Amino acid sequence: MKKLFRAAAVAAACALALTACGGGGTAGNPSNVSPTGEIKPREISWLLSRPADGAVINIMKKLADDYAKDHPGFALNLITTPDRPSYIQKLETLAAANKLPELFDTDATPFAQQLAKQGKMVDADKLLKSLGVYDDYRPGALDYQRFDDGSLYMIPFQFELEFMWYNKSLLQKAGVSVPKSLDDIPAMCTALRKAGITPIALDGQDQWPLERYVAYQPFREAGPEFVQKLKKGEASFADPAGKKTVGWLAELGKANCFQDGFSAQGYSDAQNQFTSGQAAMYNIGTWELPSLATDKLNPAVRNDIDFFTLPTTEGAVTAANEYVSPSGIGMAVNSKTYDPLVSDFLKFALGKYPAEYAATGALSPTTTVQTAVPANATPLYKKALDAANGLGSKQAMPWDTQLDPTTNGRLQQELVLLVQGNITPEQFTQTMDDAIKQNAPKFFK
Repeated sequence: MKKLFRAAAVAAACALALTACGGGGTAGNPSNVSPTGEIKPREISWLLSRPADGAVINIMKKLADDYAKDHPGFALNLITTPDRPSYIQKLETLAAANKLPELFDTDATPFAQQLAKQGKMVDADKLLKSLGVYDDYRPGALDYQRFDDGSLYMIPFQFELEFMWYNKSLLQKAGVSVPKSLDDIPAMCTALRKAGITPIALDGQDQWPLERYVAYQPFREAGPEFVQKLKKGEASFADPAGKKTVGWLAELGKANCFQDGFSAQGYSDAQNQFTSGQAAMYNIGTWELPSLATDKLNPAVRNDIDFFTLPTTEGAVTAANEYVSPSGIGMAVNSKTYDPLVSDFLKFALGKYPAEYAATGALSPTTTVQTAVPANATPLYKKALDAANGLGSKQAMPWDTQLDPTTNGRLQQELVLLVQGNITPEQFTQTMDDAIKQNAPKFFK
């Protein structure tokens, strides 16, 4: 195990330098979005971090097959690694060796921004405009993929809204109502526990669900700018917004808001606790509409399920219609291998993808198509879709896409300890501020 960790550390260190360990570091021209020349069909590859049986992959497979009918010899090779930690390691290793494929998945992370600065990714802003589809995209879908400076190097294939789903019957049993403020949630958890009800079902194994909670208070208190400053060491957890979220998370822990043993329970465990009526709330996105808003949902709870959006706080600088609205992991285009074939295929695929995706019942990242509501949907399905039409201009960014990887890993560990009561808010603050001070300069210069 120690050898594995050392190998991962070496790969990450090489990836930091990108060209220092491995290949020659050749990059193409990120601004050359309209390459000229003959379209010569060949196999191209897409390094993916998506469910192998998900809609995105299935649709792109179909579109690639359709494109190949008129371009014999073309094929899209999908290199799938759904496990995110393993995927990130693979991405960093390939980048260090200068062997990234034509297309690859990445969030708008500090690492991805380094790739962009070194000219290894095609300018997606210019690319989408050159293909005539830029104005089709939801502004929020594109904004989620942008770096802090507003530049765009990833193309979205999804658009999601994240809600707090809840069981009306369980809240009524405990004598509580939907929280009007984030600050109401600890007391709400206490009341639910007294009624013998698990307040919130949480996937603790995958770590990102708990990390969502650390972003909420700062987003309401100081807006999306707080994490942009925090990750660079220009703000700290000792600041008012940081102090508020640390104290709030500690309160969530003291109120036993999450199920017992949450850190050892996974995605399906959390979902099952909520859909079986054991937990009162479940924080998840519209990608779960087929499970939560159709007749697939347990009949015993189906009529009791509803959702509310991220509560505000007193003096909040963001509005009630502004919350987490991610467009998923984006697709980057390798500038080194970008040629007339890749350009032509993307024009073909991106033009047809939205309609195919909306037909599956999912929210498209574009506004040019209407999502097909399944025949077995409950009224909640359309209610959730309609919420996309009333979003504000600001969005709460998941912190795992913002922080440098070392600090992010430490944050995920410390959050569990804080919520479990194993460390104090003061210890958490000191540890995390020290981690940012040590790691941020390596990524943000």
